[in-house]
Amino acid sequence: MRRSRLRHLGLAGLLVLGGITAAGTLPASAADASSTSPSASSDREPASAGLLDAMQRDFGLSRAEAEDRLAAERDATGLEPVARRAAGTAFGGSWFDADAGELTVALTSDAAPSTVQAVRATGAQVRTVEHSARQLDAAKARVDRLDAPAGVSSWRVDHSANTVVVDVVKSERADNDVQNFLERAREAGPVTVRSVPSAPRTFAAGTVGGDPYYTGNVRCSIGFSVHGGFVTAGHCGRAGAGVSGWDRSYIGTFQGSSFPDNDYAWVSVGSGWWTVPVVLGWGTVSDQLVRGSNVAPVGASICRSGSTTHWHCGTVLAHNETVNYSDGSVVHQLTKTSVCAEPGDSGGSFISGDQAQGVTSGGWGNCSSGGETWFQPVNEILNRYGLTLHTA
Repeated sequence: MRRSRLRHLGLAGLLVLGGITAAGTLPASAADASSTSPSASSDREPASAGLLDAMQRDFGLSRAEAEDRLAAERDATGLEPVARRAAGTAFGGSWFDADAGELTVALTSDAAPSTVQAVRATGAQVRTVEHSARQLDAAKARVDRLDAPAGVSSWRVDHSANTVVVDVVKSERADNDVQNFLERAREAGPVTVRSVPSAPRTFAAGTVGGDPYYTGNVRCSIGFSVHGGFVTAGHCGRAGAGVSGWDRSYIGTFQGSSFPDNDYAWVSVGSGWWTVPVVLGWGTVSDQLVRGSNVAPVGASICRSGSTTHWHCGTVLAHNETVNYSDGSVVHQLTKTSVCAEPGDSGGSFISGDQAQGVTSGGWGNCSSGGETWFQPVNEILNRYGLTLHTA
């Protein structure tokens, strides 16, 4: 049943301002690892009851376990840049260990004892690895220069495995073009191959009901509010395209858009629409306030809001992944998650705690059987267009 006009009018404001609730999925490029927003303090407000309920549902946690995990993730997010600086050239990557509730930092075997001690002094756990993060990034950059066939899904650096992981569609693994790609990829550096069930796709959709925004006959979801408009996925519209809201009233215009290679865009807001620092919870959780954009580490929990499948949570699986979408569009520097999504969720918001993470780009699977979804990190979008995130 459609909600009342009064509810929709209030929601429209939230969507454009907070831009966060209608999640669209498009390919997007990754944001810089460092946040451009003010750091959130460790004494920020406690998590809402709705967010804790979602964590319990999607992760199988008790309420106390969900509270502890969120607190540990906040600590790890603040700790990561400090530990990275302490590691220096021996830095081999970092990730959040959900079981231990701690940040783990990889150091190369030639790290000086003083470096190991300095990293441990930050409170992070240390693991010894063969390859530095810089070496792994260089290997991935060499793979980025190869032409990937349709059977190659994506590739990224996996710091915990200390290798570049290449995902290949299981049914295409024996394909000659795939095998040739893998042979050249292995020449680039340490590479591990993993099979995945299907190829990723973007999640834009035709015109249907909900609380979306529309560009022509394409429906996507609003990402995050910025001062002057909202950010979303680039595959949802080109610069100059007009945008209308849930009621087909005019919202504004795409001021900038990039796809493929990147998957980001921003839309100016006017004509009576306004922006607020809110991500819609769709009744599953309370609407979430946005307080910054500190980057959640690999292993941290993350949630997505979108106009098709509403609110779902999962885990950050990888940063800086290159994705080869099924239509041949290649997008770099995306963040991979275990969160599901479906057509129409493109452009919608990914948030960890109260920190904005990015806008939905694409993925594989659905919210009935599960899947994986990538997002374009929000900090890259802000930096690219000189935008300021609207925060509470």
